[in-house]
Amino acid sequence: DKNLKIFIFLIVLLMSVKADLVRDGFNVYKHGDKQKAFSLWKKACDGGNALGCYDVGLMYQDGKGIKQNKKMAVKFYRKGCDGGNPASCYNLGLMYITGEGIKQNSKKAKEFLGKACDEGYTLGCYNIGLMYQDGKGVEQNKKMAMEFYKKACDGKNYRSCSDLGLMYHNAKYIKQNKKMAVKFYKKACDGGYALGCFNLGFMYNNGEGVKQNQTIGTKLWKKACNDGYILSCFNLGSMYDNGKWVRQNKKIAVKFYKKACDKGDTISCSNIGFIYKNGKGVRRSKKIAKEFFKKACDGGHDKSCKEYKILHEQGI
Repeated sequence: DKNLKIFIFLIVLLMSVKADLVRDGFNVYKHGDKQKAFSLWKKACDGGNALGCYDVGLMYQDGKGIKQNKKMAVKFYRKGCDGGNPASCYNLGLMYITGEGIKQNSKKAKEFLGKACDEGYTLGCYNIGLMYQDGKGVEQNKKMAMEFYKKACDGKNYRSCSDLGLMYHNAKYIKQNKKMAVKFYKKACDGGYALGCFNLGFMYNNGEGVKQNQTIGTKLWKKACNDGYILSCFNLGSMYDNGKWVRQNKKIAVKFYKKACDKGDTISCSNIGFIYKNGKGVRRSKKIAKEFFKKACDGGHDKSCKEYKILHEQGI
């Protein structure tokens, strides 16, 4: 009837106002006014907007813009979770695991992670899988761990897909099945998870679970390297350095070693140092060698420290 239509219209209007408060909060937060954002999100939360509650909880947990208060974070995450925000349920579950702002309780952690998982928040599924895999807070159950990992993977949590591939590859908890490992690594890689690409490249390079094809393997390692997986950059550097599976090319080796070196891999820094010190495939430069030996030495690579000392004593 007419009164019911008016009532529904008012409810929709009220929900729209609360959503506007959340959006306005994001806009002012982006421009650095965190206290104003907090005020808008709290107002939205008080009016029943679960996303607003999540944002307030996050600010209390991180202490960004307001004084850190883990207990208050728990309070607002709970309110957000009760209002149907799965990210709130997930964060609350993690706080029960770590005992932040609340007494540690694995049973409660699983309950709230489960709520997040049921709402399609795949990190909740993944973390329950971890609990079952390691037997932390629950009785160890490898079958249940696999179920939750598969649920997370089906929901496009690509880390879960990669972990499933690793389990099939290494026969961890289940019978080894390299074809299944390839399947899950590929799913992870296609989803942009660098470790999945690296592991899939490993399978192609070695002919495990798939016909050996080092061209595809190298391409996959390049993808993983470009996505920030350091070991992939190092392996590519080593391949070009030593001429394994590809034509030896010290300049390209330096390029990949440098990517790994810039991310803190001291062996890659050291290898660049030796390439420039020996001058094979690149123009010899003890000065550049010294720079990279120093970088490796600063990272704790003892052999590089000795090389740096020798070049320093030579007056380089």
